[in-house]
Amino acid sequence: MAVTTLSLGEAITVVDYRCEAGPGDMPFVELHEAFSVSFVRKGSFGYHARGAAFELVAGSVLVGRPGDEFMCTHDHHVRGDECLSFQLSPALVEAAGADHRVWQTGCLPPLPGLMVMGELAQAVVDGKSDIGLSEAGMMFVARFADTACGRSRKPMSVKARDRRRAVDAALWIDQHAQGPVNLDLAAKAAGVSPFHFLRLFAQVLGVTPHQYLIRARLRRAARLLADGGGSVTDIAFAAGFADLSNFVRTFHRVAGVPPRRFRQAARAERAALRERLVPALSAHLYRLSAKSES
Repeated sequence: MAVTTLSLGEAITVVDYRCEAGPGDMPFVELHEAFSVSFVRKGSFGYHARGAAFELVAGSVLVGRPGDEFMCTHDHHVRGDECLSFQLSPALVEAAGADHRVWQTGCLPPLPGLMVMGELAQAVVDGKSDIGLSEAGMMFVARFADTACGRSRKPMSVKARDRRRAVDAALWIDQHAQGPVNLDLAAKAAGVSPFHFLRLFAQVLGVTPHQYLIRARLRRAARLLADGGGSVTDIAFAAGFADLSNFVRTFHRVAGVPPRRFRQAARAERAALRERLVPALSAHLYRLSAKSES
């Protein structure tokens, strides 16, 4: 079993599980250490817990409750399976509002709403979305809670105080965008839980906190590139990107050209502007001078 922690936070931790077990491999008893919902993105396996047996395939959701023993079997012909697991703090479980009986369900079958959110989270892992991984995880958890409880979540009722709080949070993110900002830190600065903060910020401003953070960093990078000073690497780090390749890929996706091309275009525009303005300014000064002499 290959286990990779993709995102570690106070409210939610995202873990990638890749199992190579197949028919003939001996199953063994394991223990859930946290509340979790895991999206099966590939393969199939059996899940045995609390005297019940489930068969999971791509799109299914495995539900875990801390302290529960379970066993996975791999009697199918296909070897290997992959899961994207969201491990939740008790505070996030409470904020999501799932009934306690939900955590005894064992698994949910492939359902359209959950599959869409699971694939969105996977797109974030693959670098194809500018939503934060913790944010995508919370969206998945919220959809899971609503689906398992059989309810439809209504839009938040946002008061003037909450709107001000969302705007203040955006200003805080702008101010700290060059540093290591994440959902937990931004939520603490706003004085609310990460789950509530994500919903509030997105509803008031129309983007998630991570999307706003990335765009704040891109704005700064574009300004620095247009100014012409410093290497692309220095500008990436100065704007708040911790990884150069991620910066280049993100900037290219948004701007349509890589950072170096953007800088070249900005320089060309400045040169063209000078070519147009300097002769016109010189002619204007000449006319003023001739007028004063006459």
